[in-house]
Amino acid sequence: MSNPRKLVLRIVTILLMVVSVSLNTQQAHGQEGIVVEDAKVAIDFGQTITFTAKIKSQIPIKQVSLLFRGVNEEVTRVETVTVAEDGSVSFVYDASLNIFPPFSWIVFWYQATLADDQTYTSVPITFPYNDDRFPWRGLSQANVTVYWYAGDDSFGASALDAAGAGMLAMNELVPISLTDPVDIYIYSNATDLQNTLLLGGEEWVGGQANPKIGVVLVAIAPGANQSIEMETKIPHELTHVMLYRGLHDKYELQPTWLIEGLASMVELYPNPDYANALEIASRSDSLLSFDSLCASFPADAGNAYLAYAQSQSFVTYIRETYGTPGLTRLTAAYGEGYPCELGATNALGTPLSQLDARWRESVLGQNLAGVAARNLSPFILLMILVMIVPIWGAIDVFRLRKKRGNKSQ
Repeated sequence: MSNPRKLVLRIVTILLMVVSVSLNTQQAHGQEGIVVEDAKVAIDFGQTITFTAKIKSQIPIKQVSLLFRGVNEEVTRVETVTVAEDGSVSFVYDASLNIFPPFSWIVFWYQATLADDQTYTSVPITFPYNDDRFPWRGLSQANVTVYWYAGDDSFGASALDAAGAGMLAMNELVPISLTDPVDIYIYSNATDLQNTLLLGGEEWVGGQANPKIGVVLVAIAPGANQSIEMETKIPHELTHVMLYRGLHDKYELQPTWLIEGLASMVELYPNPDYANALEIASRSDSLLSFDSLCASFPADAGNAYLAYAQSQSFVTYIRETYGTPGLTRLTAAYGEGYPCELGATNALGTPLSQLDARWRESVLGQNLAGVAARNLSPFILLMILVMIVPIWGAIDVFRLRKKRGNKSQ
């Protein structure tokens, strides 16, 4: 059970942050020629974002523009707004067609051209684009905060415990940051999560991590299976965030099978059905090549599930064969821009296709004769080297005796 005092402090902190943002918004002043008063944002999540303010200046205003973008975006949206006689401006942004990720941050400011043909820009204001359709509750530890709306206090505490255990498990594989915040939002069912992801421009329903903003979304229903769900989904998605923070811009260069394999390997409760899926695919000769899983996973659910199963098993095999340093070399090689096939060669001395074949042989038992021959080849070579000296000596003795016999005749 979480500490009620900590929860109260958390709520007070959130309220103070809201008050602070409100004050900053209302007192946002521009530079020199314009003053922006009573700047407000009204969010209807997934539908509209309404910007309102009053623009004042001692010099007549010719034109005003609203500029805004996600804090992690490079492209700024620019909208011309009409200024009323009292300086009021208003703009309604269609968030259903022009989508921002859920729980991301948006920054906006105003720009005005006055009668003196000079352009002035206001101070930027940042606000969260949160999914406010649910009564979220929060609980924090270190840099991780868990939010949920279904379930009691113990549900939130269990989710936070799963996050902490996942962080410890991934510490052996992924650099862990305990300073940058991570927010985990737990929806009570897949439908709620699916609707949120669709409103945010995504389609996957099991869970999602937005590593750039440090946000994790998962669907977990309170009940008997909640612990298994938490120990599977939360560490998996957290790994994406930590990998991104460790690799930075090199994260996008990693093969999908490697990123998802690492995330699946960190799950505290590995999926027991993966082994069955691999066995069926192996028997029917329908395994996916890892070269085909470099850029993305298949769109259909069946092959996507198989891709996750293969990636988890394959990355585990690489770790058991080459150790954690081997995985580190692998992410470093791909981070340098090596193609999928050659990245494995550079890091592990073996091309990806050959690693794929060895994994199928060693883990799935394909081509057992080949595996046995490869495993015995060092011993066979040693035996040949050991035997070649006496055999060669015997041949010399035989030849010498034959030569002497010919002379005696």
